[in-house]
Amino acid sequence: MKRLFSISLVVVLCFSLFAGCTNKTPTSQPTSDSSSDSSSDSATSEEKEVKEEKEIKDEKKEVKVSLVTDVSGINDQSFNQSSWEGMKCSEKDYDIKISYKESTQNADYIPNLNAMYDEKNDLIWGVGYMMSDAILEAANTNPDQKFAIVDAGNWENTPSNLLGVTFKTEDAGFLVGYIAGKMTKTNKVGFLGGMSIPPLWQFECGYRAGVAYANPEVEVVIQYAESFTDVAKGKSVADGMFVQDVDIIFACAGGLGDGVIEAAKESDKWVIGVDRDQNYMAPDNVLTSAMKRVDNAIYVVNKDLVDGKFEGGKTVVYGIKENAVGIAPTSSKNVPKDILDAEAEIETKLVNGEISAPGNYKELDTFLSSIKK
Repeated sequence: MKRLFSISLVVVLCFSLFAGCTNKTPTSQPTSDSSSDSSSDSATSEEKEVKEEKEIKDEKKEVKVSLVTDVSGINDQSFNQSSWEGMKCSEKDYDIKISYKESTQNADYIPNLNAMYDEKNDLIWGVGYMMSDAILEAANTNPDQKFAIVDAGNWENTPSNLLGVTFKTEDAGFLVGYIAGKMTKTNKVGFLGGMSIPPLWQFECGYRAGVAYANPEVEVVIQYAESFTDVAKGKSVADGMFVQDVDIIFACAGGLGDGVIEAAKESDKWVIGVDRDQNYMAPDNVLTSAMKRVDNAIYVVNKDLVDGKFEGGKTVVYGIKENAVGIAPTSSKNVPKDILDAEAEIETKLVNGEISAPGNYKELDTFLSSIKK
């Protein structure tokens, strides 16, 4: 058995997504158009059917899929939790056996991946960009094991047993940025990120572009907390932004975002959630949420695994067209209809290429230079 012992420091193809859990279609039992006068023949026939069904069930291999979280944990109200929800949907619809291990620090990634390998899972998921080096090492060390990871990919040489899953989160950022730019009363909004890493840069760049598209006079205050878990720090940084007349903060920070939401409640300001619809956490203060449907992506890949169609060696990218990114369904609670109508038109333009949301700082500079103040 191969295991991991070392790792370097942590540093497009789209297919349709399901909206969530589906109902399993029951298998109908064969019926007979003719009747028999012999009860013993009928009993023998039924016994034979039961035996055949049992043999088929016994021959069916149990499919095991596991998930390793990043340091935010399984109940982060964000993308780890969404990942687990996708796993549970897969379990319900495809009768797979699921499990997870939580990471509390980066040093946990290798031991957790090792443990899931030892448990002979058919597919091992990693959640988060911070795990990208660990899972790449795991895939190279264990070519017989299938791996997939959320928010990482596009390696120079992707192992054939590894699938990267990424998202056009710049589009979701652009949409909530547009809403913020239209709804700010102070002409000053904020972006509070967790760790300064590429997936969050995508959100930030899209957000800043969306704000400028809505109103080029609005200032965007940017700060990274360098944590996904420090709730107290999230609240402290958010309080500081609100004191500076920021009236809307996009909290793109995993579990740390809980502190931002708490600060918004206390200051009676707006906060924009991330990854999941977070309105339930503060219905009067969560303006909208930038959705990243990690649950849908995991559901579809798990389905491919069950169907024998899992294909590694590449990175798949999900966007608006695949129902993978967008704004939260509860947005109509706090966002006026005219702004939502305009947002819907922008979604269409993003899909057909009339608007190209920037996903990095170079593209952002180009986009902002095209906006006339």
